[in-house]
Amino acid sequence: MNTAGIIDLVPPAVRQQWKDEGIYPNKPAFELFREQVEAHPDQAAVISPDESISYRELYQSALRLARGFRDAGVVPGDVIACQLPNHWACCAIDLAAAALGAVVAPFPAGRDRLDIQSLVRRCNARVIVAPEAYNEVDLCAMIESLRPSLLSLRLLVVQGASRAGWQTLDRMLDVEPLSEAELPLVCPDSPVRLLVSSGTESEPKLVAYSHNALIGGRGRFLQRLLPENETFTGFYMVPLGSAFGSTATVGVLCWLGGTVVIMQKFSVSQAVQMIERNKPNFLLGVPTMMQRIAAEPALQQIDRSGLRALICGGAVIDRATVQRCTGAFGCSFINLYGSADGVNCHTLPDDDIEAILTTAGKPNPGVCEIRIVNDEGKTLPQGEIGEVLARGPLSPMQYVNAPDLDARYRTSEGWVKTGDLGMIDAKGYLVLKGRKKDIIIRGGVNISPVQVEGLVAEHPDVVSVACVPVPDEDMGQRLCLCVTLKEGSTRFSLPTIRGFLQQAGLDAGKLPEYLHFRRQLPMTPAGKVDKRALAQDVAALAVPTLKAG
Repeated sequence: MNTAGIIDLVPPAVRQQWKDEGIYPNKPAFELFREQVEAHPDQAAVISPDESISYRELYQSALRLARGFRDAGVVPGDVIACQLPNHWACCAIDLAAAALGAVVAPFPAGRDRLDIQSLVRRCNARVIVAPEAYNEVDLCAMIESLRPSLLSLRLLVVQGASRAGWQTLDRMLDVEPLSEAELPLVCPDSPVRLLVSSGTESEPKLVAYSHNALIGGRGRFLQRLLPENETFTGFYMVPLGSAFGSTATVGVLCWLGGTVVIMQKFSVSQAVQMIERNKPNFLLGVPTMMQRIAAEPALQQIDRSGLRALICGGAVIDRATVQRCTGAFGCSFINLYGSADGVNCHTLPDDDIEAILTTAGKPNPGVCEIRIVNDEGKTLPQGEIGEVLARGPLSPMQYVNAPDLDARYRTSEGWVKTGDLGMIDAKGYLVLKGRKKDIIIRGGVNISPVQVEGLVAEHPDVVSVACVPVPDEDMGQRLCLCVTLKEGSTRFSLPTIRGFLQQAGLDAGKLPEYLHFRRQLPMTPAGKVDKRALAQDVAALAVPTLKAG
């Protein structure tokens, strides 16, 4: 048990083995960041469209915030919740919490009232940092209205103008920084960050990570992709508050000494400008982001020669998207299978194209070991499909204040039950087959959305695609195809796309029975396709566009 009251479900002997093997740095995050500051104080740490902040400046800002948090009563183990859009202050808050031995709980801007209430209450946050407003919602007023139900909150910090009852972020940054001598000793096995995992629960989950797991797991994942003697410059198109964005502070800044490039909110035109202006060697995003940028003609007008690879995660990727992106960006494609719950597997830049198109890469036990098991938990041989289990140096400690989730998703040996279906092929690559809970059941026939989406994505006019179920009294569920098309393309009919899918070999019982065109597919705060919102939209349709025969 530690000061945050969080226990580690990975056996101590297993964690110790990773230390003995040198996988874990066995140093807290802020100490590692300080070493990077000493090595290159004037190098850009975080670059946004409007400004650039150096390592020295970020270090001083983190220590100023640490003073403000400490003076407000924050002690080791306390939780600092943060809901900011991408900004260098996100990294400064991460570092300030790490310096104090506190735990930061960031979640992407855009979470609604119920999610904020659930997350802050579940982690017993002492502090919350938020902008005045986001997407025309007065976040301060929303949080104030929740205050009676959030009894742990002691300090409210606003990014913006001063208002009653709130401290401003600017004022906290306008004080003398804490000296190193005033910082507490921090154990690298203690929790430092809580990641949000939405999963399929009615409420979002929080997963606790230690310094060692974030740096020695997620940080080393990035290190494996970086050629020797090259600086990592990563353009994070995903929110820094998401699980995908959690590698920015600890991985890029604390571990690799690189540069984080950000924009406040995803925009195709601004993304192209940032690529041209800042010459990142890695782009980190989800499939919908990569698809939209690849379809943007302006991308072909800029210098893309510095790009090493696209790191694409958040959803199973389809063959057509990989091919279009490698052609449009002119670089390698890294297919990342990862989650906040504690799984990581990915292809490598030098993998052959077939491995990138069809697999999630070879599991790397130095980051995360993968097992495929049956419903009884027994390991299956190569080639057989079962549930994906994961455990490795990147493994989290436990779910926060959710013993029911620990019991459901963690084994006694610390393995995470992902709920994903997959197999290990003859060459040792992980092949994903979708999620157990994503299967659409139409009249007793199991339909994999991943399979259908991959085939639809092959259509030359399609930019993005998602399949969602529509409730049906007769068949249980029917399949709705939601698509966005390239600019200037003519909408195809449902019979036309069904014919296209039949020619591709899809069984007639799996063909879509609804067709729904969107200008853009809705995205969650973390940047993934919001299938829940799509399903709610299409559920309003009274009669299928085409009845099953």
